[in-house]
Amino acid sequence: MTKAPRLPPRWFIRLFWSAHRAVHRLSGRRVGLWRPGAKGWGTLRLTTTGRRTGEQRSVIIGYFEDGPNLVSMAMNGWGEAEPAWWLNLQTHPDATVDLPDGRRQVHGRAATGEERARLWARWTEIDPNLNAHAARRPSETAVVVLAPGPTPPS
Repeated sequence: MTKAPRLPPRWFIRLFWSAHRAVHRLSGRRVGLWRPGAKGWGTLRLTTTGRRTGEQRSVIIGYFEDGPNLVSMAMNGWGEAEPAWWLNLQTHPDATVDLPDGRRQVHGRAATGEERARLWARWTEIDPNLNAHAARRPSETAVVVLAPGPTPPS
């Protein structure tokens, strides 16, 4: 049995992402976001509506592009709990993302079936340890698709 790759302590992961958000904010939003490369992920700033408060909540997350869609994972630093931004998106799927080249409206949803398998495989190309890290979580990690949006009413 292969041993899971080591992760930094949970406090360090949280501190890192908090510092990342602070650098982005203090730089006047000029530093901290980047586009994904051919074999790597980028970062975006996602602003959701709080599921309980209705207030705007922002977080910086990793992503890659799949055609017009942006793809992330609801991994919460590989912790057990679902990340708040994903819980917010499930309640209020219309959100805003800030990218290095501007802002856009998106509609979030979980990938399922074949689409999820394809997007998960793409993440494993970026992070060969993905499956080992995901095995630490008690539930399946959602692959989140941020499609151009918001979705018009039916």
